[in-house]
Amino acid sequence: MNAPLDPKRTVAELRELRQLTSDENGAQRVAFTKTWLNARSWLRKKLEALPVEVHVDEAGNLWATLKGESDRELLIGGHMDSVPNGGWLDGCLNVLAGVEILRRLSAQYGGKPPVTVRLVDWADEEGARFGKSLFGSSACSGTLDLELARDLKDRDGIGLPDALREVGIDFENVKNSGRELKTRAPIWNCTLNRVPVLLELGLPLGAVLGTFGVERHALTFHGQAAHSGSTPMNRRRDAFLAAARMSPETYRIAEKNGGVCTIGSCTTKPGIVTSVVEDCRITLDQRHLDAAALARMLREAGDAAARFAREGAVSVCLGPNLGDRADPLRRGSRKTLRGLDPRNVRRGPPVAVGPLHDAAEMARAGIPTAMMFVQSLHGISHNKIEEHPGGAPRAVRPGVRPPGRKGAEMGQRCPLTSSSASGVTP
Repeated sequence: MNAPLDPKRTVAELRELRQLTSDENGAQRVAFTKTWLNARSWLRKKLEALPVEVHVDEAGNLWATLKGESDRELLIGGHMDSVPNGGWLDGCLNVLAGVEILRRLSAQYGGKPPVTVRLVDWADEEGARFGKSLFGSSACSGTLDLELARDLKDRDGIGLPDALREVGIDFENVKNSGRELKTRAPIWNCTLNRVPVLLELGLPLGAVLGTFGVERHALTFHGQAAHSGSTPMNRRRDAFLAAARMSPETYRIAEKNGGVCTIGSCTTKPGIVTSVVEDCRITLDQRHLDAAALARMLREAGDAAARFAREGAVSVCLGPNLGDRADPLRRGSRKTLRGLDPRNVRRGPPVAVGPLHDAAEMARAGIPTAMMFVQSLHGISHNKIEEHPGGAPRAVRPGVRPPGRKGAEMGQRCPLTSSSASGVTP
């Protein structure tokens, strides 16, 4: 039976999911929250109409297996979670495209394709709440640092193990999810293009070269609180002043090394207008495809932070790395993808991926992995304007609001150095 794919149905389901899990600010499917659980329940209902086995592994990843004539497996997947105020397509497009593929294969082969096909919805790809991306896939691949992850807390001080317990996941057993990869099956991933490359080339699809390495740290500057009115400017030890100087410096470092740098958050204490800032914590994200260049960028950022701290008579502490290493995908896998549609893929160059992706964790585990980019409107993701020109959102289901615990609070392992010290504490 020839059963064509129905992309219009997939788009309709994506809109249905948006109605369920978004508000006027964008998608709110932050992992391990009620809205994320609602999205998961909705996905399960879609899968009920298919002859698939559905289960959730020890790390919270959801698997739907369509058994085939052969035990050989093909994995396809993505993630249902989003960043706060995120786009309606990022991640979930991969999953729902996979659902449509399962429908097509089931209908075409009477419920039993030549090989077993498995759809996976990875848990917490974004890392939006705890600052550690790729939680589910890194637990499954075996690369997750349990000691580091155990100390992670969200902005409300809730620890990752406690948040997992609330949704039925035992933190101590998450790496047992690795048994899902016992066949080391090839995996395919489809995701939105997050840079304007495909938009500028006028191509709907792009084969992925590999993922950037990421250094992600918290930098905490420690000065001295003092009265805003009675403390002369030349006698202040202002932690915010030192931290603020890092912003233009990260742009200089990125330009010099051909990478990207972002200061994503800034928190001050005591955080009142009548006091000079005593503590200022910023989060630094640095990315590059070349590991040596990435290491150089981090070293330059550390040197700059130490210099600004010394000049401001404050100290600075570098928190643990919550990033990931660079991973080129296998050339053979890219070649296969580029041969799928010569008109749309082969004309364009392979794309290096700045964002982290679960597909990189599978490549790290030694699984043949291929990845496609799909062009998004405006060439932007992690933003509600993925679809809407000018950013005008459509109506959403009333009453849906962002989860109470948004954003990431990275765990800090090193104590603040004394106020008289300078330099970066490792």
